Amino acid sequence: MKYASTNLAGKLLIAMPGMGDPRFEQAVIYVCAHADDGAMGLIVNKPSADLRFRDMLLQMEIVPDGMAREIRVHLGGPVELERGFVLHSSDYRSDRGTLEVDQGTSMTATTDVLRAIASGRGPKSSLFALGYSGWGPGQLEDEIADNGWLTCDARSDIVFGRANDLKWTAALKLLGVDPAGLSPEAGHA
Repeated sequence: MKYASTNLAGKLLIAMPGMGDPRFEQAVIYVCAHADDGAMGLIVNKPSADLRFRDMLLQMEIVPDGMAREIRVHLGGPVELERGFVLHSSDYRSDRGTLEVDQGTSMTATTDVLRAIASGRGPKSSLFALGYSGWGPGQLEDEIADNGWLTCDARSDIVFGRANDLKWTAALKLLGVDPAGLSPEAGHA
């Protein structure tokens, strides 16, 4: 059965009010992969309150040098919280496995990208996420049809920006939607 008639890879999902799952309240998700067998994305506006990137590097025995940037650790979603993913600009590519999502954004889930960031050689823009958001075949399409999500083109200032508390509103404004006008009740014509 064919589900993914529109490939959403490289797009943003914007959680609608009243979605029903508190883990995704006002979430903005960058979709990394979308096909007939499901979809995978990373929440880009929910930083971890207590995890620091430098501390995580040290736990993995990666010693950052003076050129290492401090990037925020985000909660990428409720699936496989022990796995880490680096969403980054496409100026970095790992020989061990980088998924090019679109022309400007890639994702790498191997430690070599962390070593590159720790030594100041990593991608220009990056976000580290623990866990991911995943959907089975047709699940994301059903959630969109049930008014759980809005979709829009991704912009790097929203994906990689530091103002996480403003990303949801900024993504809605890309669509010309005023957050105050959104209803938590789904409606169908």
